[in-house]
Amino acid sequence: MPRHPDLGLEKRILSAASRLWARGGEKALTMRAVASAAETTTPTVYERYRDRADILRALRLQTRQELYAAVSPTRILSDAVQSYLDFALKNSHGYQVLFDGVGRPPSLHEPWPSFNFMRQRLADRLGGTPRQHNRLMLAIWSLMHGTAMLIIRGEFEGALRTQAVHACTDAVEALLRAAARSKARAQSGPRWPANLILGEAEQSSVGNSRKRKKTATQKRRR
Repeated sequence: MPRHPDLGLEKRILSAASRLWARGGEKALTMRAVASAAETTTPTVYERYRDRADILRALRLQTRQELYAAVSPTRILSDAVQSYLDFALKNSHGYQVLFDGVGRPPSLHEPWPSFNFMRQRLADRLGGTPRQHNRLMLAIWSLMHGTAMLIIRGEFEGALRTQAVHACTDAVEALLRAAARSKARAQSGPRWPANLILGEAEQSSVGNSRKRKKTATQKRRR
């Protein structure tokens, strides 16, 4: 008879993996350590995940879906920001794993549903297409993530934690009001390059066109 998936066990494995990664990084995340922390056996872990990379991928995808489930019921961006921060602080281990190496494959080429949802909310409020708000979304994302990690790593508690969250939401709202007032937004540095694509799964790129061309050439030769 085929083995039925034990969703409870798989959840325990991923939860154990996130705790180990948050505490000790890659060195702490061995299949044996995951099995021990999940209160199962190493062969059982291998039955479900090929290796450490496979566990991390499953954990990223699960955390992204849970984060999206937290922000997607909101109707305005400020509420989405609040929900984002609430999720990050309540799920600090998985959240930290999610953003480790987020700007490079394989994480870069995985779905980013919350990023896309919030970018769409920007377009709803300011007009235009979601892609036209990439740089503003990056600024908001940086504010949210910086706040979340400062609270998590800095062990903020009580009034300091509350003030940090509200400082972030106030800063995001100030950015939105400024963007709404000015159609021609001033910016430093170069314009957003066409080949810098975020949140679009396999189409995503950090703008290194030479590297992409080299990779494509290598694939054709195989």
